[in-house]
Amino acid sequence: MDAQTVTADAHALGGAGGSAAAPTFLEQLIEAGLLIPSGVLGLYGRSETFEAIAESLNRMVKRLGEDHHAETLRFPPAIGQHDFETSEYLKSFPQLAGTIHSFCGDDRGHRRLLARLEDKEDWTDQQQPTGVVLTPAACYPVYPVIARRGPLPPEGKIINVMSYCYRHEPSLEPTRMQLFRQHEFVCIGSPEQIIAFREMWMGRGQAAVQALGLPMELDVANDPFFGRGGKIVADSQRELKLKFELLIPVNDGLGPTACMSFNYHMDHFGALWDIRTADGGTAHTGCVGFGIERLTLALLKHHGLDPARWPQSVRDTLGGQ
Repeated sequence: MDAQTVTADAHALGGAGGSAAAPTFLEQLIEAGLLIPSGVLGLYGRSETFEAIAESLNRMVKRLGEDHHAETLRFPPAIGQHDFETSEYLKSFPQLAGTIHSFCGDDRGHRRLLARLEDKEDWTDQQQPTGVVLTPAACYPVYPVIARRGPLPPEGKIINVMSYCYRHEPSLEPTRMQLFRQHEFVCIGSPEQIIAFREMWMGRGQAAVQALGLPMELDVANDPFFGRGGKIVADSQRELKLKFELLIPVNDGLGPTACMSFNYHMDHFGALWDIRTADGGTAHTGCVGFGIERLTLALLKHHGLDPARWPQSVRDTLGGQ
């Protein structure tokens, strides 16, 4: 998928594409070699320059949370099916989930698979679930790990976690990738600890984006819950102000994009995994999430495609990027 294909696809999907005289932001990124198209919408390779910005952002996020003395955990971008089912993700977001399948047959099955390929027929029904699911959010592997350790210390627990995540949202918006990185700090403890944690990070997040020289707004938000019942849950989430997002304009002609989120899950995950506080109560959880690709794209959108020409104050905030 080259820049011309992107433009043609954009027109076919409703006029999101540009013209030769005015390339879209996505086309500019591809023409500059910052994103490398794969032929699948929302699935891109990244150049060395793109990755250098992303790595600088990851280091910035780590510095912002140094005073937590958080435990750092890193997981592969997949979780076991049992933990995935326990999370109840499919109840709320079945449209976003991605499962991993593989060939599990014998020689006869392999011959059948090869025949399908030779005849250019569908072969995917020859695959079976592997018991592994792509990680939907960086914090999801954390909860079962903490639950297995027993009751929390009195001060609660803060985890620094980063992972590639998957969501089935093919799109021409460069900010809506199917595989992307989330860098999170996850807080597990009492309601008071979670609320204080979230309020602190909303201030830190806004200060960081201001230092990066990016326009922003903070607003109450909701997750994309599925179906009619999901609307009720989403309305409740907004009414209780459980989720805030830091929004930055990035995409051509569209509203601002959520580049950070500040979430209070109440006791949802604590109850699902039976995570207990020091006094035996059900733990509450919250997290702050930084969208690494989205923040990288925001910097490229507002400061230009050549980081060497960015304002020195922005480069200093990123640690010399």
